[in-house]
Formats: sequence, C-alpha cells, structure tokens
Amino acid sequence: MNEIQKLAKRLRLPYIKNNYQEAINESLDKQFSYEQFLKYILIKENEARDRNGIDRRIKAARFPYLKYLTDLDYNVFPLEVANRIRELQSLSFIDQGRNIILVGNPGVGKTHTAIGLGIKACMERKSVLFITVPNLITELKENMTLNQLTNYKKKFINYDLVILDELGYISFDKQGSELLFNLLSMRSEQKSIIITTNLAFSRWQEIFHDPALTAAMVDRLTYKAYVINITGDSYRLRVTKEWLNR
Repeated sequence: MNEIQKLAKRLRLPYIKNNYQEAINESLDKQFSYEQFLKYILIKENEARDRNGIDRRIKAARFPYLKYLTDLDYNVFPLEVANRIRELQSLSFIDQGRNIILVGNPGVGKTHTAIGLGIKACMERKSVLFITVPNLITELKENMTLNQLTNYKKKFINYDLVILDELGYISFDKQGSELLFNLLSMRSEQKSIIITTNLAFSRWQEIFHDPALTAAMVDRLTYKAYVINITGDSYRLRVTKEWLNR
C-alpha cells in the first residue's frame, strides 16, 4: 500500500484509496487544473458514499427482494390507483407522518408497490423497516420474553417508514393483538406506516377477534391515511399464463 492509499484509508476516503490512479489519469487526459482535479475527486468520493449509504439502508430495511417503482406496469391498475401511486413517489406522506394502506387480492401488486416506495425512501436517506405482520408479532413476543420490549419499541418508532406486509393471512391471539396495537399506536400521526392487506376493514375482526380493539386499530391506522384498493387479476397469475402460452 503506497502513501496515498495509507492516507486515504486513515481519512476514510475509500474511493480515493481505490481509484486515485484512475482519477489522475482521467484528469491528465482532460487537462484539469489543480482546482478542477480536487473538485472532481471529491465529487467522486461523495457519489461513492451516497451509493454505499443507499446500499446500507436497503440492506438494513430487510426487504425480502428488490422491487422498483420503475418496474411497475401501471397499465394494469385502474387509472385512479396508478395516479395515486405516482403521487406517492414524492414521499411527502413520510414527512407528513401519513399512512398508506394497500388493499387487494394476492398478486395485484401491493407488496411490489410497498417495496418500491420503501426503496425510494432509502434512496432519499430515509430509514426503513420491512416486516410481515406475523413476524412482527413473533419478534414482539420474543423481545417481551427477553425483557427487551422497551428497546425494541424505541428502535421501531425511530424508523422514518415501516412497511407491514401480509396483514390478514394469519389471525392472532389476544396478547399478539394487544402488543401490535400498542406498538402501532406509538407511531400514530408521527411516523408513516405502509400496510398491505388482503382483507377489507370490515373483516379485520377475523384477525384480531376483539371488536373494540379492531375498531381502535382501524381508527388509528386510517386517520388521514391513503387507502388504495387495488382491483384486478393477479399479476403473477397473468405472467404465468403468458409464459405457458408461449
């Protein structure tokens, strides 16, 4: 390791450490002045840090896979739904602490949309958590058993955006329902939540069993929320049929 690399490593400048010779060569080719060269290499260092920061935030979000908003086929959505999803890409709902609830049958694009918005938030330097509702309740119970529930709640509340996937596929016991309600209430009107569900609100009692808790949960989550009903055939089923017909 030469002197430039050692100094760059000590100053935590990984781009310069790994690419200084390439930067020098390009600057010589373009006949940069000293000032232009310094500006060029510092811009490159900042760009590398931005990319690394995005990668770290996406990894920390725990997305099950990567789906981007640019990959969505907006033509399969009703016009009103497509326009609403485009509007949400500004991410102003996060700054306003408003929730998004995506309702629809399996395969219509709820999770893809949620992950796409989550990745966009990561790219805008927002902290994001993606977790299924069943897994969230499991983690809450585990942390309660370990007397770590308070710390878990503090971390959960601090995320700029939380994406809760698969609400409605599994029902919960009384303890799980109460833990979830208390946790989500702490983010109410302060931090954003995106929820994907296959059930209309009138059927949420099938998940939580307690009518009063269900009503309170719906009331907290839907207050000033964007509720988007995505109708249509399963996108995955349509792709499978097209593949089989080739």
